[in-house]
Amino acid sequence: MTDDQLARDVDAVCRLSGEFTLRSGQVSSEYFDKYLFESDPLLLARVADAMVPLVPEGTQLLGGLELGGVPIATAVSARTMLPALFVRKKAKEYGTAKLAEGPDVAGRRVTLVEDVVTTGGAVRDATRALRDAGAVVEVVVCAIDRSPAGENPLADVGLEVRPVLTKAQLDAARG
Repeated sequence: MTDDQLARDVDAVCRLSGEFTLRSGQVSSEYFDKYLFESDPLLLARVADAMVPLVPEGTQLLGGLELGGVPIATAVSARTMLPALFVRKKAKEYGTAKLAEGPDVAGRRVTLVEDVVTTGGAVRDATRALRDAGAVVEVVVCAIDRSPAGENPLADVGLEVRPVLTKAQLDAARG
């Protein structure tokens, strides 16, 4: 399966047209509804398979960001046998009051897993919180990078973005 075919299939399933307000507050005429590929077991498996080689050597934990990164991190974890960690948008206010559910992150190399990166707001927040908890966070792997070509929206926090697909690849898939 080529990246072009995966791009065509993800684009066909996930691209919606209309008026959408993104997490960043930006308004877009199109939206990639990642839950449409994440809820399709065959398409999720193909995205996870394509993500596995993007996971850097030395990774000790895969940190799936709530909510979209969790199913992808779980699928990648099952393929790599790396433990998964589920990172909340904010620490829960009851029980264990944890930000990250799963193994302890202190002193461990965590690769973040996200569905779509546009401005990187959620990833930036998670990176800072995990680093505050003692994790080493240097890379985020994502299914779709919607940021402008050639720009790293997470350079300010020293995070490398490794996408399965870029917006340019999805646009090209439309033909």
